[in-house]
Amino acid sequence: MYRSHVLVCGGTGCTSSGSLKVKEAFEKAIKAEGLEKEVAVVETGCHGLCQMGPVVIVYPDATFYARVEAKDVEEIVKEHLLKGRIVKRLVYEEAQTEDGVKTLADTNFYSKQVRVALRNCGVINPEDIDEYIGTGGYEALGKVLTEMTPDEVIQVILDSGLRGRGGAGFPTGLKWKLCRPNQADKKYVCCNGDEGDPGAFMDRSVLEGDPHAVLEAMAIAGYAIGSDQGYIYVRAEYPIAVERLKIAIKQAREYGLLGKNIFGTGFNFDIDLRLGAGAFVCGEETALMTSIEGKRGEPRPRPPFPAVKGLFGKPSILNNVETYANIPQIILKGAEWFASMGTEKSKGTKVFALGGKIKNTGLVEIPMGTPLRTIIENIGGGIPNGKKFKAVQTGGPSGGCIPAQYIDIPVDYENLASIGCIVGSGGMIVMDEDNCMVDIAKFFLEFTVDESCGKCTACRIGTRRMLEILTKITDGKATMDDLTKLEELCLYVKNNSLCALGQTAPNPVLSTLKFFKDEYIAHIVDKKCPAGVCKALMTYNIDPAKCIGCKACAKGCPANAIKVNANSEVKEGKKLPYLVIGDECVKCGACQATCKFGAIYKK
Repeated sequence: MYRSHVLVCGGTGCTSSGSLKVKEAFEKAIKAEGLEKEVAVVETGCHGLCQMGPVVIVYPDATFYARVEAKDVEEIVKEHLLKGRIVKRLVYEEAQTEDGVKTLADTNFYSKQVRVALRNCGVINPEDIDEYIGTGGYEALGKVLTEMTPDEVIQVILDSGLRGRGGAGFPTGLKWKLCRPNQADKKYVCCNGDEGDPGAFMDRSVLEGDPHAVLEAMAIAGYAIGSDQGYIYVRAEYPIAVERLKIAIKQAREYGLLGKNIFGTGFNFDIDLRLGAGAFVCGEETALMTSIEGKRGEPRPRPPFPAVKGLFGKPSILNNVETYANIPQIILKGAEWFASMGTEKSKGTKVFALGGKIKNTGLVEIPMGTPLRTIIENIGGGIPNGKKFKAVQTGGPSGGCIPAQYIDIPVDYENLASIGCIVGSGGMIVMDEDNCMVDIAKFFLEFTVDESCGKCTACRIGTRRMLEILTKITDGKATMDDLTKLEELCLYVKNNSLCALGQTAPNPVLSTLKFFKDEYIAHIVDKKCPAGVCKALMTYNIDPAKCIGCKACAKGCPANAIKVNANSEVKEGKKLPYLVIGDECVKCGACQATCKFGAIYKK
């Protein structure tokens, strides 16, 4: 029995910042002080506040240490673990008070969150099945196998109001219900862990921090629809998630929680992994199943839907990682408990990956219907550097931009759809006044063009023509007729593409046209980028009143485009200021980065 536990984040974000070295330093320092029988070091998954990584939490007092380096460990061990004195300089800033420290639950980042899908992430060792079982793990599976019929299980999921968290928001219970009556010698339960949206890492964090929750939920789904085989499709670029899934599957088989005759009930269910190569289109259910079959990942026409003819031509269901992570808790705590959170039509919680121009980047889980302002200003900590909030992109390449005028909108399926946006899988990229919305639309469309499988003409050709027009606009070569063509193309691609990749590809363009059309017009008519982002429309200028003639910018210019401004008036004893020769400037920004006096600006 240990008196203290040191939890070190072992998620991808903290690992990339050196958390494994921190863990090793703790193990070494604890052993040096003879505390190895009193203090345990536990590698966990992501705790959410990625901005503060590497994260270390010391229990039982739950002290949250932020941005810990290996060199800090000896001090924590000697002061905190030996003498009981918290090392305040390393405590997360918002958890500090004049009298000491406050709990994480009282900080802005965590106080508005309700962790259901993320309940074990950052709390348990994801590579130890006993820790998962110790938090109630596999009790839900035992309950459904010994106390419930498959139809009762489906009804609970229906009553909970859980909708698919992968982007479409289709009712999970209804998907299972449609599959159950279809007779076949084999049925399949599939899990989408591919997660290809730029800026999204919700599913990765669940797989890294609580893999057994997904395995348990898939087994429950298998019982509900009459399947004995599951497949988890996870991208190969998630090496930590893949390794922990392998460990979890092995442990579950050893404990008899996967395989034959689970809980002695005669129910058989096993799970295998399939690795994806990073194709965004394989997030679409039929393309994913085609890829599992070993074929090129291309979508298939629907109907027939996977519930009738899916993986290997057999009835199948597919849900994403976050959807499955909710299932065990719904079974244990009841449909009413889950439905009590969120809104009338959008029940429960939703995990978002908060990134971009925001103080607190990381993973958050909030009740559906939480106002966007709460996410941006309270949980996210607001926009850094005194900048103004401009917009937030939800749903990645399939989503839309929510402008600042809607900062009080409740974040749920219906409210976002009412303004032409979507919740999507959960990526939430925040933008400030320095972002060009035309450039943002272009960025997401470039991604979609690269990721199109090319099967249907509307997507393969249409998105590329859209990108060509956007490029003309950002290069200052477009006309208002091009803007009209762009809108027409958006609607054509949206209405004629085979799968959701093409059908949603125009969303970033349509939403920015709807809310930021003035920026498009400025690019076309005025040949100016209001945010000063689009290189072809940008000029660097030197303010003669601030320039002291130090030559630093001229020396650093690779194009020799900065000369003395001989025509400028100069006060006695001062040097002549410099100027940028526009025709010779390559717009690299080296001059602005070099100037220490703020004399160089772009417009």
